[in-house]
Amino acid sequence: MTHENAAPSLGDELPLRHDWTLAEIVAIHDSPLLELIARANAVHRAHQDVNDVQKASLLSIKTGGCPEDCGYCPQSAHHRDVRLDKVEMMACGEVLAAAARAKAAGADRFCMGAAWRNVRDGAQFDSVLDMVRGVRALGMEACVTLGMLTGSQAERLKEAGLTAYNHNLDTGPDFYGDIITTRTYDDRLETLRAVRGAGLEMCCGGIIGMGESVADRAAMLQVLAAFDPHPESVPVNALVPVEGTPLGACEVIDPLVFVRMIATTRIVLPKSRVRLSAGRSILNREAQILCMVAGANSIFYGEALLTTQNVGETEDDALFAALRSRTPAHDDAMRS
Repeated sequence: MTHENAAPSLGDELPLRHDWTLAEIVAIHDSPLLELIARANAVHRAHQDVNDVQKASLLSIKTGGCPEDCGYCPQSAHHRDVRLDKVEMMACGEVLAAAARAKAAGADRFCMGAAWRNVRDGAQFDSVLDMVRGVRALGMEACVTLGMLTGSQAERLKEAGLTAYNHNLDTGPDFYGDIITTRTYDDRLETLRAVRGAGLEMCCGGIIGMGESVADRAAMLQVLAAFDPHPESVPVNALVPVEGTPLGACEVIDPLVFVRMIATTRIVLPKSRVRLSAGRSILNREAQILCMVAGANSIFYGEALLTTQNVGETEDDALFAALRSRTPAHDDAMRS
């Protein structure tokens, strides 16, 4: 007899599922690390091209002054001790110039974020629509994160050519209230339903390292897996503690915790693009590659992610060179 908390066999994981139990996901997460990575890699290979690792670029088009009180976010107006240079809405031309630079550097997805609680119809939203049209005209995928939005606003974004809308759950429903009080979990789900209703791709993930339990992480994945279809894009972030925020004193997570979350996400959401996102700067090259072996197939490319530091472009170039083929040094060593 199989124990109810035992991780299911690989054969049980291959079909797409929307009925994962919390106990199943926790058991997968807590399984022996090498077994977990092997299982995740097999699921990845069964559903995706393991050599397809997408570069995405992220730009804050409006920074700071957000009325939400997210405990991790330096852009919140509630966290008055945070040192942050506020930036009003960028001009469309500036944003498109940044998108063109990102494309030239190898990115094929351009993500734009505005520190709003919710989208408001008017000149600024019209400008965002122009930005989306411009990014698409460059031949890039376009993604935005603008806070909560209505069904009609999602439709306008779809008409402008938007590829995906990012709206993270951040964590599981039980822990959510410890991190954010100005917006409910149901508010987030309502926006995601508007995204789905407009036919946009859903980009939705969360953050680990905020003091949550493994069960909270599993609960977030359970909610994501319940969507049919699964989210096309799932960013997995590790908390970057920022001085002056309520979570500024949190310890940085162990890199292998990151690997476990990536692998668990891949198993639960086989066809999603799992994005190795904020917090990647804590990982050395080998740990990042281990995350990719475990199922990550996208990184954010560039020196910064909204308001936090990211891995440098030179380091990422070296990472992708290592992924592509054997290095000349390796070939020289083999010949000697």
